[in-house]
Amino acid sequence: MLHPQTQVTAERASKLRRFASRVTFVVAVLLLVVKITAWLATGSVALLSSTVDGLVDVVTSFTTFRAVRMAERPPDRRHRFGYGKAEALAGFTQSRFLYGGALVLAFQSVERLAFPDPVKQIGFGLWVVIASLLAAAGLVVLQTWVVRQTTSTAIAADRANYLADVAVNLAVLAALAIIHLTGWNRVDPAFALLIAGYMYWNSRSIDTDVLKQLLDRELPPEERKRIEDKVLACPGVRGVHDLRTRHSGDRTFVEFHMEVDAQLTITQGHAISDAAEAAVRALFLPQVVEVISHLEPAGIKDERLDDRVS
Repeated sequence: MLHPQTQVTAERASKLRRFASRVTFVVAVLLLVVKITAWLATGSVALLSSTVDGLVDVVTSFTTFRAVRMAERPPDRRHRFGYGKAEALAGFTQSRFLYGGALVLAFQSVERLAFPDPVKQIGFGLWVVIASLLAAAGLVVLQTWVVRQTTSTAIAADRANYLADVAVNLAVLAALAIIHLTGWNRVDPAFALLIAGYMYWNSRSIDTDVLKQLLDRELPPEERKRIEDKVLACPGVRGVHDLRTRHSGDRTFVEFHMEVDAQLTITQGHAISDAAEAAVRALFLPQVVEVISHLEPAGIKDERLDDRVS
């Protein structure tokens, strides 16, 4: 997609994606160890929700770590469009784990609502949650910056996951604080049930974004209009139709049929085609874009994709 704020080279974008995925995975592992310790010490189901979310974070962060590297692999004989959709698959994997975690947590919360257990060592749990909250917030800031620079789908999905982590930690912090002040233990599973609902909602949000890539959804109408205008502005172009676009990982694919004067030579038509493709690529700089144009004589009557989809 067209992102005016993206001002980095492809090489720097690659380094930023790798750096963000590496830092996220290391922090996720450290936080999981701390959360497991706190949950075992307190017995809090709200802290269990944070631990479950932490386990999801580790798995999804590792998936992102691998997907970012796979998406950068060049095209080969069996994958001539490259591996860009690996990032979307990583995001889809994240949402599956979030769905599962939300389901497990919901069952556990309902059980604790019916049979509440006292929460132990609340002070220790509070400090663990505060530390986790600060770490998750720091990762969100880092990932937000990287997404603005690179438009990475995998990092964006991971960012959505850690935004959920911030919300989870805030809810756990509120639950433990209320228990500490009131002694009402059912607050613990009640907040955990709310967290499970939020995890489910967040997984649906991730699905919405990644399915756009997996199902080859067109770019927004305003971006398609900019592409058409840029092609029509090239000298020698008489018309453009059957524009098709899609986004895949770190690159965008653009195809269109371009009409020129039927009396032109093949060489002249080819030169116009090259100029139009270069003009479209310039719209997306520094993002990688693959542009393919099909040359046709102006006024030809043939079966068109535009007619079929309308």
